[in-house]
Amino acid sequence: MVSADAMRTVVGIIGNVISFILFLSPVQTFVQIWKKGSVEQYSPVPYLATLFNCMAWALYGLPVVHPNSLLVVTINGSAIFIELSYVILFLIYSSDKKQRLKVLLVLLLELGFMALLAFLVIKLAHTHNKRSLIVGLVCILGNIMMYASPLSVMKLVITTKSVEYMPFFLSLFSFFNSVAWFTYALIRFDIFLTIPNGLGLLFGSAQLLLYATYYKNTKILMAEKKARQLSLTEVVSGRDEPKKIGRIHHNGRAPSQNNGA
Repeated sequence: MVSADAMRTVVGIIGNVISFILFLSPVQTFVQIWKKGSVEQYSPVPYLATLFNCMAWALYGLPVVHPNSLLVVTINGSAIFIELSYVILFLIYSSDKKQRLKVLLVLLLELGFMALLAFLVIKLAHTHNKRSLIVGLVCILGNIMMYASPLSVMKLVITTKSVEYMPFFLSLFSFFNSVAWFTYALIRFDIFLTIPNGLGLLFGSAQLLLYATYYKNTKILMAEKKARQLSLTEVVSGRDEPKKIGRIHHNGRAPSQNNGA
């Protein structure tokens, strides 16, 4: 019979794979941002929240805080660099100076808070249980922030009846990620993993439900938007043509008139 530890390890590895795909899922979005040279209406909040969450869990999984949690460290350690890259791209391609300043300020506050937390926990809490409790509570807060951060995007979806700015794969793998780590937490019960990933299941399900509800309407709205842009381009082209003809008559007579002079 398979032991609980073996099952937990297998589920943890699956969770690592799903989490890695989740953290890479916004790549397509950032390729579009890079091509357009603008972040448009995309929100930096999910990426800042995810960065905070990953830093907290990487700290939680360290042997000096919560032993036997290597799989928690590996995925969250990798994710820190991935999410930091996304935030830097937001800083580069945001045309709004106020938004850029806010993102930079939040980023510095997160880094400063985590450095201070790590120092205080290691220096002042002298048992694994105390360290796990303190960092675990911060992790729950971080997970709630990460899973709740798309609420602003969900509000935009409901208001515009469009999922254009709610990336599907980010929502899908957020749901799968919650399922994997919720299962991992239940095999050898860990309250600090169970609560946030249970909430993640609810938020992930809500996002997928919104996507299913507004997907068809989004295609119609995007087609109409593209048609308006095309129409505007044709109008501008039509206005430029008379100007070119006018310049020809202003600079001299047409060829037929010159021949008859």
